[in-house]
Amino acid sequence: MGIRRLGRLRVAAFAAAAASTMVVVGVIAPVGGLEAARADSIRDMEYWLADYGFRQAWNTTEGEGAVVAVIDTGIDGSVRELQGAVVDGADFSGAGSPDGQTPVGESPEHGTMVASLIAGRGTSFGSGVIGVAPEASLLSISVDLGEGSVGSDEQIAEAVRWAVDHGADVINMSLTRNSLDWPESWDDAFSYAFDNDVVVVAAAGNRGSGTTEVGAPATIPGVVTVAGVDQAGDASLDSSSQGITIAVAAPSEQLVGVVPGGGYVLWGGTSGAAPLVSGLAALVRSAYPELDAANVINRIIATATPKGDPVPGPIYGYGLIDAASAMTTAVEPVSANPIGDLAAWIATYRPSSSTTSLETLVIPAPSADPSSGAPDAGDPEAAGPTDSSDAGVYNLIHWAVPLGLLLGFLILMATFALGAVSHFRGLLRK
Repeated sequence: MGIRRLGRLRVAAFAAAAASTMVVVGVIAPVGGLEAARADSIRDMEYWLADYGFRQAWNTTEGEGAVVAVIDTGIDGSVRELQGAVVDGADFSGAGSPDGQTPVGESPEHGTMVASLIAGRGTSFGSGVIGVAPEASLLSISVDLGEGSVGSDEQIAEAVRWAVDHGADVINMSLTRNSLDWPESWDDAFSYAFDNDVVVVAAAGNRGSGTTEVGAPATIPGVVTVAGVDQAGDASLDSSSQGITIAVAAPSEQLVGVVPGGGYVLWGGTSGAAPLVSGLAALVRSAYPELDAANVINRIIATATPKGDPVPGPIYGYGLIDAASAMTTAVEPVSANPIGDLAAWIATYRPSSSTTSLETLVIPAPSADPSSGAPDAGDPEAAGPTDSSDAGVYNLIHWAVPLGLLLGFLILMATFALGAVSHFRGLLRK
């Protein structure tokens, strides 16, 4: 199955396009006069900088030394806000330039918009778009995931490996396969990232683009899956999705981004929420260089502002990100990734070709309406794990345990039945 962009890498001028091969989790809204707006008014539109603690976090670090790989449609590093930010890149689409800085695909602006939210430098003091980690460095990795593209699954696998080999501390993936399952080539690629201490962040998907439940890579154990909220901090009706693998939530509405060639757009979707979390991961890696990926992730989820019931839950995960708290709060260390272990999942579910499909093991999203709350699967634990130390694996094997118990019970009952029949026949012979 090919990878999908959420509603067709939905980032082009609020195009109401049908879902295509891979979904990028974003929707662009053309805003009349926005390009002509004063640059300082653009900065004023970045409400998440103050509301989610990023301005305060910059008193500690602005992301110096951290490297974020953006696997997307390519970053135009020549725009004013991103000059000097892109330090390397590559193309796996076959349609871009070797440095990954020629935007490709049906929605070529998507990668540049995502990048500007992570590490935009502004255009001068106090003007233009500034990212949440403005001193972080970027790797531009271009992939073409639209309708008619060839080998999108392999493009992603190769892109992840390249990012790891070229120094990524964080990988941002504002895309979805629109499938709970993923190819085995991703097992190897994502395991390679985790084995090399890389934080992987993925968008949950958008209801407005036809994604009602999270899909890979957001279903992969160990990946930081990001849901979207509106400006009030409540679950976005259109620019988010839900699922038991969601780790945290971040703004996904009324986002302002830079497009190739310069200029600005307002857009929405978890394609925009994910880079805010990737930027936060870059800040944590810069402020705490001694932390491994598991503890970077743990610091992000442990300092999130709890939201919803239960926590973690399928709407907000552990809650709304808090960049200021992530910089200063004392957090107990962990010895393993708190949101899952891909190696354990592979050992359990990839032992042979007869392995049960992932679709039969993951709880389906109950409703497209976030106000409906957690899914009701007949078990109060179905909405999320109570043991956060192994959330991903717990969620995936949760339904396998009752099936095993049922099978054992049936075998035991059959044994008793056979014994009873034998005993009854013996009585008849007497």
